Amino acid sequence: MTRPRYELTTCHSALNRVQGMPFRWSLNPYRGCTHGCQYCYARVTHAYFDLGIGRDFEEIIFVKQNLAEVLRDEVRRPTWRHETIVIGTATDPYQPAEGIFRVTRRCLEVLADATNPCSVTTKGTLVIRDIDVMQDLARDTTFAVHISLITLDDQLWRRVEPGTPPPSSRLRALEKLRAAGIPAGIFLAPILPGLTDQVKQLEPVVRAAAEHGATTVWPGVLRLAPGVKEWFLGFLRREYPHLAASYERAYRHSRDAPPAYRERITERVTQIKGQVVFQPGAAGPVDRVGRQLVLPW
Repeated sequence: MTRPRYELTTCHSALNRVQGMPFRWSLNPYRGCTHGCQYCYARVTHAYFDLGIGRDFEEIIFVKQNLAEVLRDEVRRPTWRHETIVIGTATDPYQPAEGIFRVTRRCLEVLADATNPCSVTTKGTLVIRDIDVMQDLARDTTFAVHISLITLDDQLWRRVEPGTPPPSSRLRALEKLRAAGIPAGIFLAPILPGLTDQVKQLEPVVRAAAEHGATTVWPGVLRLAPGVKEWFLGFLRREYPHLAASYERAYRHSRDAPPAYRERITERVTQIKGQVVFQPGAAGPVDRVGRQLVLPW
Protein backbone atom coordinates (compact mmCIF):
# COMPACT_ATOMS: atom_id res chain seq x y z
CA MET A 1 0.00 0.00 0.00
CA THR A 2 1.22 3.52 -0.83
CA ARG A 3 2.30 5.65 2.11
CA PRO A 4 -0.67 7.85 3.14
CA ARG A 5 -0.65 11.60 2.68
CA TYR A 6 -1.90 13.51 5.69
CA GLU A 7 -3.72 16.76 5.14
CA LEU A 8 -3.92 18.92 8.26
CA THR A 9 -7.25 20.70 8.48
CA THR A 10 -9.19 22.79 10.98
CA CYS A 11 -12.87 22.51 11.77
CA HIS A 12 -15.46 25.06 12.89
CA SER A 13 -17.60 22.46 14.66
CA ALA A 14 -16.70 19.14 16.25
CA LEU A 15 -20.01 17.39 16.79
CA ASN A 16 -22.09 16.09 13.91
CA ARG A 17 -25.86 15.80 14.27
CA VAL A 18 -26.92 12.31 13.17
CA GLN A 19 -30.20 11.44 11.48
CA GLY A 20 -31.91 8.05 11.44
CA MET A 21 -29.84 6.44 14.19
CA PRO A 22 -30.51 5.82 17.89
CA PHE A 23 -27.98 8.48 18.87
CA ARG A 24 -27.90 12.16 17.94
CA TRP A 25 -24.21 13.08 17.95
CA SER A 26 -21.07 11.68 16.37
CA LEU A 27 -17.43 12.72 16.37
CA ASN A 28 -14.91 11.82 13.68
CA PRO A 29 -11.27 12.87 14.16
CA TYR A 30 -10.25 11.81 10.63
CA ARG A 31 -11.69 11.72 7.14
CA GLY A 32 -10.45 8.89 4.97
CA CYS A 33 -8.99 5.66 6.34
CA THR A 34 -5.93 3.55 5.59
CA HIS A 35 -7.72 0.40 6.75
CA GLY A 36 -9.08 0.06 3.22
CA CYS A 37 -12.17 -2.00 4.12
CA GLN A 38 -13.85 -2.82 0.83
CA TYR A 39 -17.36 -2.40 2.23
CA CYS A 40 -16.76 0.88 4.08
CA TYR A 41 -19.81 3.15 3.78
CA ALA A 42 -17.69 6.24 4.47
CA ARG A 43 -15.84 5.94 1.16
CA VAL A 44 -18.38 8.19 -0.51
CA THR A 45 -17.45 11.10 1.76
CA HIS A 46 -14.26 11.68 -0.23
CA ALA A 47 -16.40 12.42 -3.28
CA TYR A 48 -17.53 15.61 -1.50
CA PHE A 49 -13.97 16.89 -2.05
CA ASP A 50 -13.79 15.72 -5.68
CA LEU A 51 -11.60 12.81 -4.59
CA GLY A 52 -11.99 9.15 -5.46
CA ILE A 53 -13.68 6.67 -3.15
CA GLY A 54 -11.00 4.08 -3.87
CA ARG A 55 -7.29 4.75 -3.41
CA ASP A 56 -7.85 8.44 -2.59
CA PHE A 57 -10.00 7.45 0.38
CA GLU A 58 -7.28 5.06 1.59
CA GLU A 59 -4.29 7.31 0.93
CA ILE A 60 -5.43 10.91 1.51
CA ILE A 61 -6.27 11.28 5.19
CA PHE A 62 -7.66 14.56 6.54
CA VAL A 63 -6.63 15.26 10.14
CA LYS A 64 -8.85 17.61 12.16
CA GLN A 65 -6.00 19.00 14.21
CA ASN A 66 -8.07 21.45 16.29
CA LEU A 67 -10.95 19.05 16.95
CA ALA A 68 -10.35 18.64 20.69
CA GLU A 69 -10.27 22.38 21.29
CA VAL A 70 -13.50 22.92 19.36
CA LEU A 71 -15.10 19.98 21.17
CA ARG A 72 -14.16 21.48 24.54
CA ASP A 73 -15.94 24.70 23.65
CA GLU A 74 -19.04 22.83 22.48
CA VAL A 75 -19.46 20.63 25.57
CA ARG A 76 -18.99 23.68 27.83
CA ARG A 77 -21.91 25.55 26.30
CA PRO A 78 -24.79 26.11 28.71
CA THR A 79 -27.18 24.66 26.13
CA TRP A 80 -25.28 21.36 25.81
CA ARG A 81 -27.27 18.54 27.44
CA HIS A 82 -24.47 15.99 27.89
CA GLU A 83 -25.93 13.68 25.29
CA THR A 84 -24.05 10.58 24.18
CA ILE A 85 -21.32 11.12 21.58
CA VAL A 86 -20.40 8.21 19.34
CA ILE A 87 -16.79 8.31 18.13
CA GLY A 88 -15.88 6.57 14.90
CA THR A 89 -19.10 6.42 12.91
CA ALA A 90 -17.45 7.45 9.64
CA THR A 91 -13.78 6.46 9.76
CA ASP A 92 -11.73 4.63 12.34
CA PRO A 93 -10.56 6.86 15.20
CA TYR A 94 -7.67 4.48 15.91
CA GLN A 95 -6.32 4.09 12.39
CA PRO A 96 -2.53 4.57 12.10
CA ALA A 97 -2.87 8.38 11.87
CA GLU A 98 -3.86 8.40 15.54
CA GLY A 99 -0.44 7.12 16.48
CA ILE A 100 1.01 10.32 15.01
CA PHE A 101 -1.59 12.99 15.73
CA ARG A 102 -3.37 11.76 18.90
CA VAL A 103 -6.59 13.60 18.03
CA THR A 104 -8.82 10.84 19.38
CA ARG A 105 -6.90 10.74 22.65
CA ARG A 106 -7.26 14.49 23.17
CA CYS A 107 -10.99 14.30 22.46
CA LEU A 108 -11.43 11.52 25.01
CA GLU A 109 -9.61 13.63 27.57
CA VAL A 110 -12.04 16.49 26.91
CA LEU A 111 -15.02 14.17 27.32
CA ALA A 112 -13.58 12.69 30.50
CA ASP A 113 -13.13 16.18 31.96
CA ALA A 114 -16.76 16.92 31.07
CA THR A 115 -17.99 13.49 32.29
CA ASN A 116 -19.86 13.24 28.97
CA PRO A 117 -21.28 9.84 27.89
CA CYS A 118 -19.57 8.45 24.81
CA SER A 119 -18.45 5.32 23.00
CA VAL A 120 -15.69 4.32 20.57
CA THR A 121 -15.99 1.98 17.59
CA THR A 122 -12.74 0.73 16.08
CA LYS A 123 -10.77 -2.04 14.42
CA GLY A 124 -7.54 -0.45 15.64
CA THR A 125 -5.48 -2.12 18.35
CA LEU A 126 -3.99 1.27 19.24
CA VAL A 127 -7.12 1.67 21.36
CA ILE A 128 -5.34 0.02 24.29
CA ARG A 129 -2.90 2.94 24.49
CA ASP A 130 -5.72 5.03 25.97
CA ILE A 131 -6.86 2.62 28.65
CA ASP A 132 -6.08 5.19 31.34
CA VAL A 133 -8.48 7.86 30.09
CA MET A 134 -11.06 5.20 29.19
CA GLN A 135 -10.98 3.96 32.77
CA ASP A 136 -11.80 7.50 33.89
CA LEU A 137 -14.73 7.61 31.49
CA ALA A 138 -16.01 4.18 32.50
CA ARG A 139 -15.84 5.15 36.18
CA ASP A 140 -17.55 8.54 35.89
CA THR A 141 -20.04 8.23 33.03
CA THR A 142 -21.49 5.82 30.46
CA PHE A 143 -18.71 4.59 28.19
CA ALA A 144 -17.99 1.57 26.00
CA VAL A 145 -15.61 0.35 23.32
CA HIS A 146 -16.96 -1.59 20.36
CA ILE A 147 -14.37 -3.68 18.53
CA SER A 148 -15.39 -4.35 14.92
CA LEU A 149 -14.69 -7.97 13.95
CA ILE A 150 -16.40 -9.85 11.13
CA THR A 151 -14.25 -12.95 10.60
CA LEU A 152 -11.45 -15.08 12.01
CA ASP A 153 -10.52 -16.31 8.51
CA ASP A 154 -7.12 -14.79 7.73
CA GLN A 155 -7.48 -15.19 3.98
CA LEU A 156 -10.84 -13.43 3.90
CA TRP A 157 -9.59 -10.73 6.30
CA ARG A 158 -6.63 -9.90 4.05
CA ARG A 159 -8.90 -9.48 1.05
CA VAL A 160 -11.75 -7.57 2.64
CA GLU A 161 -9.96 -5.46 5.28
CA PRO A 162 -6.37 -5.29 3.99
CA GLY A 163 -5.12 -2.42 6.16
CA THR A 164 -6.58 -3.51 9.50
CA PRO A 165 -4.92 -5.35 12.39
CA PRO A 166 -5.37 -9.15 12.28
CA PRO A 167 -8.46 -10.57 13.98
CA SER A 168 -6.30 -12.21 16.65
CA SER A 169 -4.78 -8.84 17.56
CA ARG A 170 -8.22 -7.27 17.91
CA LEU A 171 -9.28 -10.05 20.25
CA ARG A 172 -6.20 -9.45 22.40
CA ALA A 173 -7.05 -5.75 22.51
CA LEU A 174 -10.57 -6.66 23.64
CA GLU A 175 -9.14 -8.84 26.38
CA LYS A 176 -6.88 -6.05 27.64
CA LEU A 177 -9.74 -3.57 27.71
CA ARG A 178 -11.93 -5.93 29.70
CA ALA A 179 -9.09 -6.77 32.09
CA ALA A 180 -8.81 -3.03 32.75
CA GLY A 181 -12.49 -2.88 33.67
CA ILE A 182 -13.61 -1.11 30.50
CA PRO A 183 -16.99 -2.17 29.04
CA ALA A 184 -16.23 -3.64 25.62
CA GLY A 185 -17.89 -5.92 23.11
CA ILE A 186 -17.81 -6.94 19.48
CA PHE A 187 -19.62 -5.45 16.52
CA LEU A 188 -20.09 -8.42 14.20
CA ALA A 189 -20.81 -6.04 11.38
CA PRO A 190 -21.13 -5.99 8.55
CA ILE A 191 -22.05 -9.61 8.01
CA LEU A 192 -21.32 -10.31 4.35
CA PRO A 193 -23.84 -12.52 2.51
CA GLY A 194 -22.18 -15.65 1.17
CA LEU A 195 -18.88 -14.85 2.90
CA THR A 196 -19.43 -14.59 6.65
CA ASP A 197 -23.08 -15.48 7.20
CA GLN A 198 -23.03 -19.23 7.84
CA VAL A 199 -23.06 -20.78 11.30
CA LYS A 200 -19.58 -22.22 10.74
CA GLN A 201 -18.34 -18.65 10.06
CA LEU A 202 -20.35 -16.78 12.69
CA GLU A 203 -19.95 -19.16 15.60
CA PRO A 204 -16.14 -18.91 15.89
CA VAL A 205 -16.35 -15.11 16.12
CA VAL A 206 -19.04 -15.19 18.79
CA ARG A 207 -17.20 -17.83 20.83
CA ALA A 208 -13.86 -16.02 20.54
CA ALA A 209 -15.51 -12.79 21.64
CA ALA A 210 -16.90 -14.47 24.77
CA GLU A 211 -13.58 -16.18 25.51
CA HIS A 212 -11.79 -12.82 25.37
CA GLY A 213 -14.16 -11.15 27.81
CA ALA A 214 -16.73 -9.44 25.58
CA THR A 215 -19.92 -8.40 27.28
CA THR A 216 -21.85 -9.37 24.16
CA VAL A 217 -21.86 -9.34 20.34
CA TRP A 218 -24.05 -7.12 18.14
CA PRO A 219 -24.68 -8.34 14.56
CA GLY A 220 -25.44 -6.21 11.53
CA VAL A 221 -25.89 -7.20 7.89
CA LEU A 222 -24.07 -5.33 5.13
CA ARG A 223 -25.66 -2.17 3.75
CA LEU A 224 -24.64 -0.89 0.33
CA ALA A 225 -25.44 2.75 -0.35
CA PRO A 226 -25.01 4.26 -3.82
CA GLY A 227 -21.36 4.64 -4.69
CA VAL A 228 -20.18 2.08 -2.17
CA LYS A 229 -22.40 -0.52 -3.84
CA GLU A 230 -20.65 -0.07 -7.17
CA TRP A 231 -17.24 -0.18 -5.49
CA PHE A 232 -18.03 -3.34 -3.53
CA LEU A 233 -19.56 -5.09 -6.53
CA GLY A 234 -16.35 -4.39 -8.43
CA PHE A 235 -14.39 -5.99 -5.60
CA LEU A 236 -16.65 -9.05 -5.70
CA ARG A 237 -16.24 -9.45 -9.45
CA ARG A 238 -12.46 -9.54 -8.99
CA GLU A 239 -12.20 -11.66 -5.85
CA TYR A 240 -15.47 -13.60 -5.52
CA PRO A 241 -17.07 -13.54 -8.99
CA HIS A 242 -19.48 -16.36 -8.13
CA LEU A 243 -21.23 -14.01 -5.66
CA ALA A 244 -21.52 -10.86 -7.77
CA ALA A 245 -24.83 -11.69 -9.46
CA SER A 246 -26.57 -12.63 -6.21
CA TYR A 247 -25.45 -9.35 -4.61
CA GLU A 248 -26.74 -7.40 -7.60
CA ARG A 249 -30.14 -9.02 -7.19
CA ALA A 250 -30.26 -8.67 -3.41
CA TYR A 251 -29.28 -4.99 -3.38
CA ARG A 252 -30.89 -3.88 -6.64
CA HIS A 253 -33.71 -1.85 -5.11
CA SER A 254 -32.38 -1.05 -1.64
CA ARG A 255 -29.21 -0.38 0.28
CA ASP A 256 -30.35 -3.11 2.69
CA ALA A 257 -30.42 -6.85 2.17
CA PRO A 258 -33.94 -8.32 1.95
CA PRO A 259 -35.83 -8.22 5.28
CA ALA A 260 -36.32 -11.99 5.43
CA TYR A 261 -32.59 -12.54 5.05
CA ARG A 262 -31.75 -10.00 7.77
CA GLU A 263 -34.24 -11.61 10.15
CA ARG A 264 -32.76 -15.03 9.46
CA ILE A 265 -29.23 -13.82 10.19
CA THR A 266 -30.32 -12.08 13.40
CA GLU A 267 -31.98 -15.29 14.58
CA ARG A 268 -28.88 -17.28 13.65
CA VAL A 269 -26.59 -15.05 15.70
CA THR A 270 -29.04 -14.97 18.59
CA GLN A 271 -29.06 -18.77 18.72
CA ILE A 272 -25.26 -18.88 18.70
CA LYS A 273 -25.06 -16.26 21.44
CA GLY A 274 -27.38 -18.37 23.56
CA GLN A 275 -24.78 -21.14 23.60
CA VAL A 276 -21.97 -19.08 25.15
CA VAL A 277 -21.46 -17.10 28.36
CA PHE A 278 -20.57 -13.43 28.13
CA GLN A 279 -18.96 -11.35 30.83
CA PRO A 280 -21.29 -9.14 32.88
CA GLY A 281 -21.28 -5.42 32.30
CA ALA A 282 -23.12 -3.10 29.95
CA ALA A 283 -21.18 -2.26 26.82
CA GLY A 284 -23.96 -1.76 24.36
CA PRO A 285 -24.75 1.21 22.16
CA VAL A 286 -26.39 3.98 24.15
CA ASP A 287 -28.92 6.67 23.40
CA ARG A 288 -28.50 10.38 23.93
CA VAL A 289 -28.84 10.16 27.70
CA GLY A 290 -26.79 7.05 28.22
CA ARG A 291 -29.42 4.30 28.22
CA GLN A 292 -28.61 1.00 26.52
CA LEU A 293 -29.87 0.56 22.96
CA VAL A 294 -29.78 -2.08 20.26
CA LEU A 295 -28.62 -0.59 16.98
CA PRO A 296 -31.00 -1.20 14.04
CA TRP A 297 -28.43 -2.88 11.80
